[in-house]
Order: sequence, then structure tokens, then C-alpha cells
Amino acid sequence: MMRKKKILGIILSDKMNKTRVVGEVVKRKHKIYKKNIYYTRKYFVHDEKNTSNKGDTVEIIFTRPLSKKKRWNLLKIIKS
Repeated sequence: MMRKKKILGIILSDKMNKTRVVGEVVKRKHKIYKKNIYYTRKYFVHDEKNTSNKGDTVEIIFTRPLSKKKRWNLLKIIKS
């Protein structure tokens, strides 16, 4: 049985109904210059009860496709 992927992130936008945009900060080293590069991955997350707000730290889990871009479900709010 395969484990579902879980991610910690911060809610960047809560303007859509039942949908949140969650950002995950990723750190990588540059191949040549060896400096750290930070960038944000954005995920569209389904929030059935509209419980989360912008700036909350949340845990999301991978799920079946819910719409064109939504592939993640809100698991729990870690910090409001």
C-alpha cells in the first residue's frame, strides 16, 4: 500500500469558496555558485468548511483530482 504525500505550508490566499492556495517554501543549492535559492511551490487545496484563513500554517494531503487544479485536501490547521 502506498503512503499519501503530506506537506506543511502557509495559506497564501483564501479568496475562493472552499479552495485555498497553500505555499511551500523550497530551498535548493545553485549548481555552480553553491548559494541557497528559495522559491515557493503553490498548491490548490480543498477546504470543505472554509475553516482556514490567510497566514495559517496547515498540513495538506494528496488526493484524487477534485477539479482542474485541485489535487490536495486540507488535513488539519496547525497554527492560526
